Amino acid sequence: MEIDFKKSAHGLIPAIIQDNTTMQVLMLGYMNEEAYQKTVETGKVTFYSRSKQRLWTKGEESGNFLNLVSIANDCDKDTLLIKVNPVGPTCHKGTDTCWAGVNESRFGFLSELEETIESRIANADSEKSYVASLFNKGINKVAQKVGEEAVEVVIEAKDNNDHLFKEESADLLFHYLMLLQAKGFKLKDIEAVLKARSKK
Repeated sequence: MEIDFKKSAHGLIPAIIQDNTTMQVLMLGYMNEEAYQKTVETGKVTFYSRSKQRLWTKGEESGNFLNLVSIANDCDKDTLLIKVNPVGPTCHKGTDTCWAGVNESRFGFLSELEETIESRIANADSEKSYVASLFNKGINKVAQKVGEEAVEVVIEAKDNNDHLFKEESADLLFHYLMLLQAKGFKLKDIEAVLKARSKK
């Protein structure tokens, strides 16, 4: 990998640290060529500490190492994106990220949709919405709706209308998200089951 350390100020380049599983950005550090080489050789992310004026392996005191998964260079060859499997919290203040964020899986728009469903369920007694209306009918109705949508997906899968197949698939996923929350779960709980299976 070509990295131009000499072109950067003081021979340091920024290294963005990202969780390989959750894709959350955990921290930003700086590397010189020696820190980069040590990271590659040991598999534990090492920075150049500007305050200590020396190499610093994250976790060398706390045990909260950043285990290297991959390193990617940006288009200008002067910034690194480093994916890691973190051991414990990343920030020295004890939080998961240096922005006080929680390092948990996010599923893009699906996570936003989960939050919308959660809000409408929480306000089901006062809110007029499809989600509130169906949820108020009880879990049996929600489960029945998932079953109906699953049948529709199977029917459309046998036809050649891709548009209708995608529409019914969206309906199934939407109602499944509702059913998960009716049971007190979210996508991250199902993700955990799938991850556990993949290790067997």
